[in-house]
Amino acid sequence: MSRYWVAGATGFLGSHVVQQLVEAGHEVVPVARTGGAAAGLPVEPVDILDAAAVEASARGADGAFLCTGKVSRDRDDAAELHRLHVEGTRTALRALRAAGVRRVVLASTSGTIAVSPSAERIADETTEAPLEVIASWPYYRTKAYAEREALEANDPPELEVVVVNPSLLLGPGDLRESSTRDVRLFLERSLPAVPAGGVAFVDARDAARGMILAMERGRAGERYLLNARNLTVAAFFQRLERVTGVKAPILPMPRTRALALGLNGLFTRAIEALGGTPPVDEVSVEMAQYFWYCDSSKAQRELGWEPRDPGETLRDTVNDLYERRVVARPK
Repeated sequence: MSRYWVAGATGFLGSHVVQQLVEAGHEVVPVARTGGAAAGLPVEPVDILDAAAVEASARGADGAFLCTGKVSRDRDDAAELHRLHVEGTRTALRALRAAGVRRVVLASTSGTIAVSPSAERIADETTEAPLEVIASWPYYRTKAYAEREALEANDPPELEVVVVNPSLLLGPGDLRESSTRDVRLFLERSLPAVPAGGVAFVDARDAARGMILAMERGRAGERYLLNARNLTVAAFFQRLERVTGVKAPILPMPRTRALALGLNGLFTRAIEALGGTPPVDEVSVEMAQYFWYCDSSKAQRELGWEPRDPGETLRDTVNDLYERRVVARPK
């Protein structure tokens, strides 16, 4: 059995990584910026921007998982996201190398390469980052730069770095609503219309297993997309309707992004005039007009990774929201 250091251990993905490593019998050193607990283990408070703390906590580890970051669609968070994702990745990798860690798996996102205005484009690991698209979205832009930092730090045999790129994470355990907020809005019937784009998603439990497989079998300096299904947003809503019995919205948004944003602006102003808070922000509307399709064949071929049935993921996501009383279960 091995000793693994896991940063971001209390997050949606990181907590599943810790759980699966513990179940496999490995020794785990879980850390997170604010501490806490994961899989019954105390989580040491370590900020990845603190090189000394990272080096001290990771000393003696056979490998490290970087599952850190902040999910935000707010453009005002750009500076913080750059600090956490880009500077944090750079600092952590240097400190891990100084601690003698020889292999690191970094969790990124499929959105650094898999976003397009066309449904015909299905990205794989050879696809160039669409910087002209993601440049205005700080989360994906900084994740792309963090990937670049990670791959440039790859220097076998001193330090081997593997990047995994999961699509939208669904499933149980998203305590901070980093990924499942849109499912909650659907269950609350807060989504007024159907965007014209497409979504890709994967179970967080399967993404965690993919990270562990990448640690065991991934090629240094490579990235691996992890995705279970590509669906139009309309088809995604229809699946949720079948799982939950909650009626999906039927009003389609215009295919043109400018018209969609204009329609959302009218809806937002109407809600605000009545003293309410719009459920969907402008950036989310803009992003939902794109297609986030990707292909995980490389991970299946090289890592032996397989995703579960997407229906199981959607059912478990919804049941988790009900059981934690995030959303009231319908009678």
